[in-house]
Amino acid sequence: MLAQRTSMFKSSGTAAARAAAKAAADAGKQIVDLTAGEIWCDLAPTIRSGAIEAIQKGVNRYTDTIGLAELREALARKVSLDTGQGWKSDEIAVTSGAKQALFNTAMVLLNPGDEVIIPSPYWTTFPAQIMIAGATPVFVETRSSGYVPRIDDIEAAVTERTRAIVINTPANPTGAVYDVQTLISIAELANNRNFWVIFDECYGDFVHGQQSHHPIVTLVPEVRSRTVIINAFSKSLALTGWRIGYLAAPKDVVNAVKALQSHTTSNPNVIAQHAVLAHLHQSDGVYEGRLRSRLASARQAGLDVLSALSRVPVPKAQGGFYFYLDLSDLLNPGTVNGAAVTADDVVNSLLSEAGVAAVSGTAFGDPAGIRISYGIPADMLETGLSRLVEVLNAWK
Repeated sequence: MLAQRTSMFKSSGTAAARAAAKAAADAGKQIVDLTAGEIWCDLAPTIRSGAIEAIQKGVNRYTDTIGLAELREALARKVSLDTGQGWKSDEIAVTSGAKQALFNTAMVLLNPGDEVIIPSPYWTTFPAQIMIAGATPVFVETRSSGYVPRIDDIEAAVTERTRAIVINTPANPTGAVYDVQTLISIAELANNRNFWVIFDECYGDFVHGQQSHHPIVTLVPEVRSRTVIINAFSKSLALTGWRIGYLAAPKDVVNAVKALQSHTTSNPNVIAQHAVLAHLHQSDGVYEGRLRSRLASARQAGLDVLSALSRVPVPKAQGGFYFYLDLSDLLNPGTVNGAAVTADDVVNSLLSEAGVAAVSGTAFGDPAGIRISYGIPADMLETGLSRLVEVLNAWK
């Protein structure tokens, strides 16, 4: 018999979507996979050379549980530059990707019975980890406000049991970028009502148009003592498979994370650590600039194709590398065999009829949305989106 906690969560909805796409491809279908939260591109030269040098030196030993001292120092300088505040290496923990940083944070901050506010739609892992920690996710709807929560709605969700709020900007899956006033209001509310801010900025390098990314501790320095910043190199350096992330937080939080991590994974992959350290020391920013330029071009090309949608609004796609489609008008009128039509039905039709794999919004707490990635090669993206538009425009 399994532990009771296993009933609180299922496998990641995004992972399930990737698996469905792979299964269809393995069955011989020509699939355009728009599910993955990653960018298809080559490694940064500095990452490659840093990893190779570490291997050639025979690097194979444990590091400090929360990362090489030199890497934490380099990350402290990076976070200091990003936020405009001084950070020390003992306020940094290196983790096996952002997921572990988030898991560590949940486990060291949350008690059974605590509540954590999560704007919805949300990345599927946020509520799962909160429930594993014994706390309760409290969702705040954002569809009616452009996928950025209203401060009045957040305040209405706060109770005496509220322990934290999760802020993910730019947001996965919606691509929404939080504006300055919203972030200031959230920080002031956290200070006034004494709860933590878990600030996930993994997509912070990718903002589009006139948008800007704003670290919450920059806007309201007083909230720093109750903020955990979550970041990773999975997106900014296209290193999803390397599993290297980090958190920045008050020293006592980092100490607790170190103790926890010593009993779970111990240190992150040592070669990945050395590769990222080499990049932080040697990078001239050219690789990151090319990556941003590529995504900006893919975003515009994708929006051009999606502009042909007749019954679905063209997404704003302010940040990250996803298009999030609101299917509300498409789904409301219809039922299938007496059951309400949801995004699951649309995703299944796209895969079976058009050979296009997308992620249903049900994975993100939204039965009327779908997420599609534009981090894939340009020719595949155009093909996939054209097929998608054809299916959605013909939907009955």
